[in-house]
Amino acid sequence: MVDSKSSVPVVSKHGLRRGLLLTSVAALAIAAAVAAPLAPKANVATLVGNAAAAETAHTPDSFADLVARVKPAVISVRVKMASDDTSGLSQEDHPFGEGTPFDRFFRQFGAPEMPRGRQMITGEGSGFFISADGYAVTNNHVVDHAKSVQVTTDDGKTYTAKVVGTDPKTDLALIKIDGRSDFSYVKFADNAPRIGDWVVAVGNPYGLSETVTAGIVSARGRDIGAGPYDDFLQVDAPMNKGNSGGPTFDVAGNVVGVNTAIFSPSGGSIGIGFAIPAETVKTVVAQLKDKGSVTRGWLGVQIQPVTADIADSVGLKTAQGALVAQPQADSPASKAGIQAGDVITAVEGQPVKSAHELARKIGAMPPGSSVKVDIWRNGQTQALTLTLGELPNNRQADAGTEEHQSGNAMARLGMSLVPANEVRGAGQQGMVITEIDPDGTAADRGLGVGDVILDVGGKAVSSVGDVRNALRDARTAGKHDVLIRLKSGDQTKFVALPVAQA
Repeated sequence: MVDSKSSVPVVSKHGLRRGLLLTSVAALAIAAAVAAPLAPKANVATLVGNAAAAETAHTPDSFADLVARVKPAVISVRVKMASDDTSGLSQEDHPFGEGTPFDRFFRQFGAPEMPRGRQMITGEGSGFFISADGYAVTNNHVVDHAKSVQVTTDDGKTYTAKVVGTDPKTDLALIKIDGRSDFSYVKFADNAPRIGDWVVAVGNPYGLSETVTAGIVSARGRDIGAGPYDDFLQVDAPMNKGNSGGPTFDVAGNVVGVNTAIFSPSGGSIGIGFAIPAETVKTVVAQLKDKGSVTRGWLGVQIQPVTADIADSVGLKTAQGALVAQPQADSPASKAGIQAGDVITAVEGQPVKSAHELARKIGAMPPGSSVKVDIWRNGQTQALTLTLGELPNNRQADAGTEEHQSGNAMARLGMSLVPANEVRGAGQQGMVITEIDPDGTAADRGLGVGDVILDVGGKAVSSVGDVRNALRDARTAGKHDVLIRLKSGDQTKFVALPVAQA
């Protein structure tokens, strides 16, 4: 809900911003006149007038016309569910974990509460029509596990809706009202908004008719930890309870995002809201409408970020790309020849800046697609072509951050190693860390007892001597860091260690 005071900061902020900009332009004009006294006074007035006209053209005096045009398409979504259906919710249904601050703000933003015992519970959110025949978009967490869905439109009428399909990985859902073909609807924007562009968030919480707030796009590409495909717009337009699933518009009245979450230590809006970008929504909704579910491309690699140390150790000039820690058996990646230690630098000629971006790029492609992938291996770029598989429902692209980082066998790095075949359960390959100095470099890099070093600098190791030789070769080659492949639990990943200390 938004109280009557919520519109005041929007107006005053708008007026203040315009005033400051105009003052800045006037100051520049006066400075120019002083520097060039022979310039006609009319030029100064023209400069100020043109600047004011340009600013007025880009910053509306009011959003009233925009709101009047789009609000009939915004709906209130009310769901009922049996509480015993919620007892077995998976971690995917609680992407932040139950009881965590992120889980709480999802609940504050329209997701239903989860009481104990057998009873019918309700949840509320918002949504919006995307076609005249009753298709509407909302959040997955609004309608998930719903026994029934009711929609209230701007004119106060209530309809029963059915869930066409949901996608928990992006928190989107498509619902449908049958029986009418004349609903007001809105369109998605063709282009992504820029940071600093004005946006208007509209919701229909609890059937109270439209609730409208305005602000700007604060950031793009935000990863809030909800899943491997996070790519949120961050906006400072206040979003409050019941706004989940509502649209965020640009000043032309096109949908640039779907309101999904807020960050709020206090439970109210503090100007940090997140919206799923229209580009993602269009792709997901098209699949939900066509078949009720979403299929994603699957490369089949365990990946990790490329840090500055790792970039230096493999000869990359910039810390970009996705480092392959381990290709999965019989995956498209392994069949195409992608190896552990390769850095994926581009997909279809487009640079890959991070492991997370690779997950998004591949996930957005349909299974069966033929894809060109550029990799960095042994100081050279190679191009491979592969056919994507389909991401199984129980798998997610691994774009996690490093949790364990490796050291080496030298005492100066603060750890001791023994061959893996001498440690029960450690396997037959590599060197097991048996002791570690909590104040040493290895511990500082996150290594732990029981981790297994599989290879150093691309060379398999089975003795302390192998590790020393690999480190010496790295120093001889003028490298500051050496890349080590490490097995920690059931995860395999690469880390970089400084060779100067070995």
